[in-house]
Amino acid sequence: MKSEATPAVTSGHNGGALQRSVTHAAEGAHHGIDSISSSGKPAIDRIAASAHEAVDKVSSVASHAVETLGVRGEQLHDAEKRLVVSTRKYVQEHPVASVGIAVAAGYVLSRLFSSR
Repeated sequence: MKSEATPAVTSGHNGGALQRSVTHAAEGAHHGIDSISSSGKPAIDRIAASAHEAVDKVSSVASHAVETLGVRGEQLHDAEKRLVVSTRKYVQEHPVASVGIAVAAGYVLSRLFSSR
């Protein structure tokens, strides 16, 4: 009765672990449904089939969410790398201005966080 859904391949730092968790949860739900419907009554079979469809849909949505989060995480990581490279380049090209900016930022932060 269980329909076979192929989990999406994910990338990223935790995408594989999250995908395995989603797949494991779906398999557990399918196993539970099968064990409940083992009596073979037609009404239970229809309910079990509907439950399998619902589990497959939820699993599909969760897999898509994991994949999307993995892609977004990689995009943020790439943006961070670009920002670090551009900041490093600016500091090397304008060292005096960079020190001035750092001092001004430190002063502003100290004023914001000082307890009076």
